Amino acid sequence: MNIEQTSSLLAILDDDKSVQSALRDLIESWGMRTLCFDSAEQFLNSAARHTAACLIADIRMPGMSGIELQANLKTERCRIPIIFISGRGDIPLAVRAMKEGASDFFTKPVDGGALLCSVERALQQNIVNHREAAERAFLVARYESLTPREREVLPLLASGLLNKQVAFELGITEWTVQLHRGHIMRKMQADSFAGLVRMADKLCSDHHRHLQVQFAS
Repeated sequence: MNIEQTSSLLAILDDDKSVQSALRDLIESWGMRTLCFDSAEQFLNSAARHTAACLIADIRMPGMSGIELQANLKTERCRIPIIFISGRGDIPLAVRAMKEGASDFFTKPVDGGALLCSVERALQQNIVNHREAAERAFLVARYESLTPREREVLPLLASGLLNKQVAFELGITEWTVQLHRGHIMRKMQADSFAGLVRMADKLCSDHHRHLQVQFAS
């Protein structure tokens, strides 16, 4: 395991203190730091959902379940990788969690070596998630530098309309569209029109509501 991984913070969520302790001892023996939580609500009220590189959680707990926690984090656009621990009777829940994007799941008792491999994969996924989030934030910042009119022009151009067709749609001149197109290319830092279209596609798939409104057409 590399230095970047060993400096990672892992969150452990289980209402059973003995399970918490066993997982904490196991993970810390691998050189990683841990934070333990007794409930999903306690985890959500902490900063760990933003600082932890991975969450190991029981799938069935009093109060908010692991599945409900996963849905809550998804709503918050928190992409922390989750490894679920389940009882043998919880396999259908675990399968559901995997379909919703969980990193992995294990039935109790957990095999330490297999869990380590899963944690390593989750840490790598967390690195990718952070990189993608940074790229997305940079893209959104560039988009937000556009004027309201440029935000109207961009999706029309990206949809494949010609300059004269965009001009007709917006009731402006073709020359004005060409001017906006140049400004958009510069502000979005697109090295080609194809690159601009790819950026527009990424913005379309983003779940930020204000972008959805702008790209609704």
